[in-house]
Amino acid sequence: MQFSLLHFQALQQPQPSPLTSTHTPIFLQKHITLCTTLNSIFFFHFHTQRYKKGAVQSLQLSSPQSSFTQGNMRPKSQALNLRLLLLGIFFAFFLLFALRSSLSSPQEDLSPISPTSLPKVSNTIKEGKAANCSPTCTKIPTSLAQALIHYTTSTITPQQTLKEISVTSKILVNKSPCNFLVFGLGHDSLMWRELNHGGRTIFLEEDEAWIEQIRQRFPKLESYHVMYDSKVNQADNLMEVGKGPECIGVGDIRHSTCQLALKGLPNEVYDIKWDLIMVDAPTGYYEEAPGRMAAIYTAGMMARNRKDGETDVFVHDVNRVVEDKFSRAFLCDGYMRKQTGRLRHFRIPSHRDGSAKPFCPL
Repeated sequence: MQFSLLHFQALQQPQPSPLTSTHTPIFLQKHITLCTTLNSIFFFHFHTQRYKKGAVQSLQLSSPQSSFTQGNMRPKSQALNLRLLLLGIFFAFFLLFALRSSLSSPQEDLSPISPTSLPKVSNTIKEGKAANCSPTCTKIPTSLAQALIHYTTSTITPQQTLKEISVTSKILVNKSPCNFLVFGLGHDSLMWRELNHGGRTIFLEEDEAWIEQIRQRFPKLESYHVMYDSKVNQADNLMEVGKGPECIGVGDIRHSTCQLALKGLPNEVYDIKWDLIMVDAPTGYYEEAPGRMAAIYTAGMMARNRKDGETDVFVHDVNRVVEDKFSRAFLCDGYMRKQTGRLRHFRIPSHRDGSAKPFCPL
């Protein structure tokens, strides 16, 4: 009996097992524990049976009333064995029920993942939406969509290069929406209007047929017909005229007596305070074509005549003689900020802000 009790106590001690290490999955560890417990119960029952059988045999050998004792002990031992067996089965089912409940618990994760390794997708989306969108930012404007489709499908190269366009677009990024006056109506006109989205962009064009053609395709472009009286072959004479006192005095261009002044423009062109002016017309590339002398001069005088602030003036095709000489003379080298390719950028301040300024900075 002493050997059996010691053996039973040894069975009750937790036995190390290579299968129940920290690297074994939780559900496998629990199954191993259940099997070990059941094994212990039945092993204990087996040794109890052996002990009781040995005890009965000892009593039969040592007592003269062995037959009586044997007759009385057998029913009691069988009843005890049955109780132990039922108790073990009940205990096993209890462990199985507890194990199943723990395995089906939603709080337990079979493959634990560190919380820090999970990406915070929802927070990122919320933050991005709050920072970059507004409740009314549902779709791009129709005019912008039209411009994107037009330039994506067009095979016509704009009059200006990418580097030249970038000079003006950088100014528009800072000033738009603003007032933008463009001498010329071309394949890049839709782009200029959209780069000044929300502002007012007006185009002045010499060719009436071209204006109608563009209006049919892009009716929202605001353009006006303008007539130029001077031609490229008159450039030298007009350069001398422009040095006279009637041409360097600052005032409303509509009342100027200078031969270079454009007076037949719509009144709104004179009334608006322009933030940007682009001179990319008229034609100007052969002797009998209308020249850009008057357009350059008028742009410079409009900038000087504004009540306050500065006007960014751009002249394209400065590789040609007329555009080169007249931009330097009437927009002034001192006001020139940059030249990229065939494009020059001038920034002309108001000459009506109360400070006395010479026509060109010294």
